[in-house]
Amino acid sequence: MLSERQLHEFKTLLKERFCDLREEIRQELLRSDEQHFIDLAGQVHDLEEESVADLLVDLNLAILDMHIEEIRDIDAALIRIAKGSYGVCGDCSAEITAERLKACLTAKRCTPCQTSYEHNHLGPEGHTL
Repeated sequence: MLSERQLHEFKTLLKERFCDLREEIRQELLRSDEQHFIDLAGQVHDLEEESVADLLVDLNLAILDMHIEEIRDIDAALIRIAKGSYGVCGDCSAEITAERLKACLTAKRCTPCQTSYEHNHLGPEGHTL
């Protein structure tokens, strides 16, 4: 069971990461606006330049998606703290160790359940191009 001090530390770390991500998203949006990636794609001279421009647009969107997903995970973790269920596995109700939470502040499963989840949901065919 996490102590009040540990919960406070995790809550502080989650809020700090949330603010960092929000700033990263803001900066990314400003950069994409300044660089006009979409305009760049319309001003290319050959297929190679078009491919690079498309890749830059896709990469920018993928980074934003990752940041937004992490913000959602942080929000969910803060809600679990408020409800008193932070540090409790959502699958088996076992305690999630402080070490695991330090490594992944938004962890919602204990290590055995996360391993099982990854095995069942991200099997050999899970990562394809």
